[in-house]
Amino acid sequence: MTLPSIITSPEEYMLPCLTKKYFGFDCFGCGLQRSVALLFQGEFVAAFHMYPAIYTLIPLFIAYAISLFYKYKHAIKIISTLAIASIVIIIINFIFKLNY
Repeated sequence: MTLPSIITSPEEYMLPCLTKKYFGFDCFGCGLQRSVALLFQGEFVAAFHMYPAIYTLIPLFIAYAISLFYKYKHAIKIISTLAIASIVIIIINFIFKLNY
């Protein structure tokens, strides 16, 4: 049994970054698609190097999804903390990519 091509070569199905294409520099989201693809392939360190905020965005979306169906005590605090951490990491990563 062969795997579908979207699993074996996900780069063929990824959206191009229009900011990078037209302006020549990475946007705030550059690397997110590849990072998710690397996670699915089990390359956890490579996923972090590609887009460091991936490990705060995943728990953020999970916490948010759970809060939609189940109201728990500290939902707002957890979601806010993860959102702020994600934003800070994304901005630091963006600045780092601009300088290097």
